[in-house]
Amino acid sequence: MKSATVLFSTDEIIDRQCRTFRIADGAFTQEIFVVFKGDKFYVYQNSCPHTGAPLDWMPDQFLNLDKTHIQCSTHHALFRIEDGFCVAGPCAGQSLKKVPVRVEGEHVIAEIEGNRNSSA
Repeated sequence: MKSATVLFSTDEIIDRQCRTFRIADGAFTQEIFVVFKGDKFYVYQNSCPHTGAPLDWMPDQFLNLDKTHIQCSTHHALFRIEDGFCVAGPCAGQSLKKVPVRVEGEHVIAEIEGNRNSSA
């Protein structure tokens, strides 16, 4: 089951900036991150498809130095911002798990998938 979660207002983030969010659904918590590029918001689960480790190397730091790709902190894999596809590194050809997002008025809203198989 999906639930809509307001993340922030559109004026709270600038181009090529990232933000991390922890979304709780009962005993289940997932961490997601937003990348704002141009006029679009891209949201992914904060988990490398290669190891499952978080991608950020510091809080809210997901992009490589020239801010052209998302970069994994563990093994430096590079992912396209627009679709999360890995273009370099040990998980090349795999993708980050995308989180659906929409803008309503001035709010950025994520559609978070609930944890139906939780054993917590």
